[in-house]
Amino acid sequence: MALITIEGGVLDGREPQSRNRPLFRLGFRPFYLLGAAFAAVSVPLWIAHLYGWLRLSANITASWHAHEMVFGFAAAIIIGFMYTAGRNWTGLWTPRGKTLAAICAVWLAGRAAMLFAGPAAAAVADMAFLPVAAYPLYQVLKRAGNKRNMMLIVLLGLLTACNAGYHAAALGWTQASPTTFVEAAILVIVIIEAIIGGRVIPMFTRNGAPGSAPVIDDRRDRIVMGATLAAAAGIVAGVPGPLMGALATCAAVAQATRLFGWRPAASLRHPLLWILHLSYGWIPIGFALMALHAFGIVAQSAALHALAVGSMAGLIIGMITRTALGHTGRQLKAGRIETAMYVLIQAGAVARVAAALGIDPSGMIALLAAAVCWSAAFGLYLALYGPYLFAARVDGGEG
Repeated sequence: MALITIEGGVLDGREPQSRNRPLFRLGFRPFYLLGAAFAAVSVPLWIAHLYGWLRLSANITASWHAHEMVFGFAAAIIIGFMYTAGRNWTGLWTPRGKTLAAICAVWLAGRAAMLFAGPAAAAVADMAFLPVAAYPLYQVLKRAGNKRNMMLIVLLGLLTACNAGYHAAALGWTQASPTTFVEAAILVIVIIEAIIGGRVIPMFTRNGAPGSAPVIDDRRDRIVMGATLAAAAGIVAGVPGPLMGALATCAAVAQATRLFGWRPAASLRHPLLWILHLSYGWIPIGFALMALHAFGIVAQSAALHALAVGSMAGLIIGMITRTALGHTGRQLKAGRIETAMYVLIQAGAVARVAAALGIDPSGMIALLAAAVCWSAAFGLYLALYGPYLFAARVDGGEG
């Protein structure tokens, strides 16, 4: 049973679609394109509204920005990745063709509703995407008997629950802040990153940096996941300061130890590898900042942006370049443009965390720098990879 093969290759089953319509052959194509385009546009839109430079919609608030970065941008990339990996895990087709196009339309409807509709209509349109997208993946995994990856369906269910909580709060059905549920969703995504990262980063390092010998220790990984789950649960539950500080510190140390065992130094000459190691490194940094927040030293925003921009966006840009190269039949090699994307995302993460830490007295320069780096990275992705995603595989393979 394949668990981690995601980089392409010919599987059983004929390519059923016309070679004139490659965009909807496999999930990574439309969802990477949509996610990157939304990322490139939505952050400048938020910054323009924040500083009063543009008034497109009254819906564009801090709450909208937080929600859309997770349930708009990240959710699209996660589904695109899981559909593509699911095809390799099972040898069965995940949504494609008209079905895939319809699921993309549901995502687009959610983004439009969140931007322009009232709270109730936005809730209905936005809430539809994750269940509609997750169900066909569940069916494929069930048909293949792929029980281990069913955990990812559970995590998609948790993201759906977080989104439901957000909309319930936005509609005034609960006293909680809507952003509380976005924070919980970020932690769910961190868990997804830890699961997928634990499978693929050591493997990619071993294959891409010969002699690196990354260490995979099942017992250590169980401890890491336990510590991470405990810290995430503590954050969501609002555990008191000292205990929360201890839980977050344990998660930070455990995650850092795990990453060190993967031999990150061996990745330095390989951009496709170091972007994954460096981005994963923001997970222990995020939990360390969360521990400092628990002791009243830094703002929680610093920890959340370390996790959301540093690890989430960093791993996303690393994976959507790598998997797009592999699944369009290209060589797994990062050029100057890919390297520029990676540097921009990491620079943006540093600037955004610096803004949250109050290092920039004006509160504006670091935030603008972060936004420019973010949008430039995803703009470069669209410019280089857009043609790849619209075109058939160069090697004539499926997908």
